[in-house]
Amino acid sequence: MKQLKTLAIALVMFVGTQVSAQSKMAHIDVQALMTGMPEMKTAQSQIEKVQATYDKEYKTMVQEYQTKLQKYEQEAPTVGEAMNETRSKEMQDMGGRIQQYRENATKELQQKELDLIKPIMEKAQGAIKKVAKAKGFQYVLDSTTGSGVLVADGTDLLADVKKELGF
Repeated sequence: MKQLKTLAIALVMFVGTQVSAQSKMAHIDVQALMTGMPEMKTAQSQIEKVQATYDKEYKTMVQEYQTKLQKYEQEAPTVGEAMNETRSKEMQDMGGRIQQYRENATKELQQKELDLIKPIMEKAQGAIKKVAKAKGFQYVLDSTTGSGVLVADGTDLLADVKKELGF
């Protein structure tokens, strides 16, 4: 059994060596490319503006909630039980609306980010493919930190792709 494992590992290494000997590979830090693109800076600015609008509205809602809660807590001993129950329900409803607003704002912000970044990513991928094809590379690995590429000593296409994109 041990010999079979050794044979299998040797076969995989041999095939891997043959594939890499026949294939040209390069790498690129896609994250560095994307963050350097002018379109990405514009998209980030738009996302930040939308987020600021949502944050402002959310803070206003929370402030209104806290003000009412404080007022109702001060008046609770002097008003009747029926009024306290009504106010309690009102506060629960208001808290639910605030939570719903926060969830919707988060979803909308994520969708806006996706809508803005998707075309930029497609443009970057198109440029990567074009440069890789022009230079004769069959494989291009993403060497962004944490992407799984442990050693990236081969050809780095970042400068060429930036040139292709005009920055």
